[in-house]
Amino acid sequence: MCRWLAYSGGSIPLEDLLFKPQHNLIDQSMSSRSKDTPTNGDGFGVGWYGDREQPGLFRSIQPAWNDTNLRDLAAHVESPLFMAHVRATSLATVQQTNCHPFRYRNWLFVHNGEIEEVQKFRRELLMAIDPAIFENVLGSTDSEIMFHLAITFGLESDPHGALQRMAGFVEKTARSYGVDEAIWMTLGVSDGTSLYAVRYASGPKAPTLYHTPSIKEIERINPAALERFGESACAIVSEAIGPHAKQWPLVPEGSFLHLQAGEIEVKPFKAQS
Repeated sequence: MCRWLAYSGGSIPLEDLLFKPQHNLIDQSMSSRSKDTPTNGDGFGVGWYGDREQPGLFRSIQPAWNDTNLRDLAAHVESPLFMAHVRATSLATVQQTNCHPFRYRNWLFVHNGEIEEVQKFRRELLMAIDPAIFENVLGSTDSEIMFHLAITFGLESDPHGALQRMAGFVEKTARSYGVDEAIWMTLGVSDGTSLYAVRYASGPKAPTLYHTPSIKEIERINPAALERFGESACAIVSEAIGPHAKQWPLVPEGSFLHLQAGEIEVKPFKAQS
């Protein structure tokens, strides 16, 4: 099980969230609260938006806690919107092209979870990807397949619907191979303007996902944070970070989040065949 973080708000150095808070993402790569995978040392990545058409991307197979390049980059790069991920692999090999985030044009994608027994029907999923974007598939993870299926099903124009159609297609294909509970996931997706997130599972329980408290709550418990990150600041994370982690709301299961300009809209998320 992996861990990821997404941030949107005032432009800040990446280190302000990746390294500085208590139980930050880099700490989680060494000591996650997950009993299943307390260590996420199979690579990491960070993608950030600036003044270019495409987001920047830095990925490595090194453990995040042991990469001095990441620490230096995070101290010098500032961004108003970025996503970071630390990886614990299940089936796919440890290689740079399997590290998140995945990028297509102005889109970034991170994933925590898995497609159960995907090796049985991986070919069918790959064959459903639009041939026009197939050359963008560079690795061997189920995560990257899900991203490109979502693009195939209309991510660029309808993120909510496309991700639901992607989940429905995966579940339908899995059932034809006798896998009844195929998906266990949280997703983070961005086009550089909005952040989108999903918490969903075909079975009884999805991985955890949290978002920062409301601006009023942030101002009450830590006014300095408001000055530092801005009134539109919000983060979505696999595990809550900072000294007030207990104040972070847990995203309900079966939810789709749309974050833009500090406002979070929550909708139901249901797989659609």
